[in-house]
Amino acid sequence: MTDVTVPIHPAWLRATHWLNALAVVIMTLSGWRIYNAAPFFDFKFAKEITLGGWLGGAVLWHFAAMWLLAANGLIYLLCNIGAGRLFQKFFPLSPRAIVADLLAALRGHLSHADPRQYNAVQRAAYLFVMADAVLLVLSGLVLWKSVQFPLLRELLGGYEFARRVHFFAMAAMVAFVVVHVAMVALVPRTLIHMVRGR
Repeated sequence: MTDVTVPIHPAWLRATHWLNALAVVIMTLSGWRIYNAAPFFDFKFAKEITLGGWLGGAVLWHFAAMWLLAANGLIYLLCNIGAGRLFQKFFPLSPRAIVADLLAALRGHLSHADPRQYNAVQRAAYLFVMADAVLLVLSGLVLWKSVQFPLLRELLGGYEFARRVHFFAMAAMVAFVVVHVAMVALVPRTLIHMVRGR
């Protein structure tokens, strides 16, 4: 039996979760506007779903959200490690467990009885999004200060390839958010837990 007095999500986790969500939304919408200024695919994002109005405005929004994402993400990671939560909540993890839980989810048989426990698919998704955020920040540094980070630029295949890495990392983040929101819609009490903590 679970103790209802112990928060499911501590206050620091809820705060960093919502700040990260805000940063991701701002960075995505402003990033789409920046992409539109020099697209490398045969499409552009509709102006109505971009942020910043013009390239300079979008860059300002993007950099402001970048600092929020980087600082808040670092706080999230350090708090997770310091509280022992990172290893307790996300490990152990195996490909077999991920496949089993994914198949159970597709059949509608995945239990959500204890919100304190993440299933293997959730663990993999959250670890993936943490790594993706790191890739977004690193590739973003190359795009922002390419001359100052020559080794990082070369590791990412040069400036133009880093643009594509950044774009696809952004697309992966957006895909994660869409799936995450869909899962919350299917199990709406998880939203209450992330707002109230209990």
